Amino acid sequence: MSEQPLVSIITPSYNQGEFLEDTIRSVLSQEYPHVEYWIIDGDSDDGSLEIIEKYADHLAGWISEPDQGQADAINKGFREIRGEIVGWINSDDVYRPQAIESAVRTLQAHPEVGLVYSDVDSIDANGELFNRMHYDQWQLVDLMTLKILGQPSVFFRRSALEAAGELDTSYHYLLDHHLWLRMAVKTQMQYVPKQVWAAARMHAGAKNVSDAGGFGEEAYRLVRWMKDDDQLADYYHKHARKIWAGAHRLNAFYLLNGGQPAACLRAYWQGFWKSPATVLQDWRRILFALTGTVLQGLSPQKANRLRDTYLERRKKRLLRSIHQEELESDPIDDENGT
Repeated sequence: MSEQPLVSIITPSYNQGEFLEDTIRSVLSQEYPHVEYWIIDGDSDDGSLEIIEKYADHLAGWISEPDQGQADAINKGFREIRGEIVGWINSDDVYRPQAIESAVRTLQAHPEVGLVYSDVDSIDANGELFNRMHYDQWQLVDLMTLKILGQPSVFFRRSALEAAGELDTSYHYLLDHHLWLRMAVKTQMQYVPKQVWAAARMHAGAKNVSDAGGFGEEAYRLVRWMKDDDQLADYYHKHARKIWAGAHRLNAFYLLNGGQPAACLRAYWQGFWKSPATVLQDWRRILFALTGTVLQGLSPQKANRLRDTYLERRKKRLLRSIHQEELESDPIDDENGT
């Protein structure tokens, strides 16, 4: 890899004009000097094209035409790019400052690695931080148990993409995880702790809110695919119970996000019978789901007050934790008194 390799960033877009400009600016404001940026729009009719045209001079290129969904749009971008390193950022998510530079530096420090990732912030429709998703140094078997990487924080070598192949357009929810699994068979992954390269936006129109059940369906489909895939079948048979428990756990996670606590608990129960240790990692969410079933029996006003109180307290804990992390990453120099 050259000293400052070209990085290719793709944004798939369809009727996300409310958030698209924030996404574009988060890419264009990166300080890393060698970035080509493509926007692949699905023939939006909400004003997105005017936003894209506003920044057209800063783009490597853009396309606006009907497509078959997110995976198809990203694949179109893959066919246009020239960079040694690749990432995509959805049209409602944003990069944090220095994300691209940090990803490039990590890949340069680890030439054996084909994919890198960091932690991811969760933001609301207004861009306000309400959660931080922490990951770990995961390997292929971890991905097979449906431990999900925060997609906007993932960057990979173009060579890893060429080895794994494009996104499968028949997946609409876990299209990224399907690709990471195929990459992890062929290359190593590297987690970068205590860094946040991106923020994923949660809002009413996001798939993980508006169509939460779709994630569980594709999780079970992924498990069946692993069982039959020549490269993954041996791993599947060694870890089948954990893999199925992981799929139930993922289903429960998105059902709870989608406001379905009773269905969430049923999914957790199914996973518990496969691998209790896998499911009990989510004990806080299980308690929250139990609370949610109680809230459903209250008046909407009282339920909303209790939910808002919980979320506000969680946000305050998060901000205190982030503040502490910042202090630890920038320790006081006692010798100089600074």
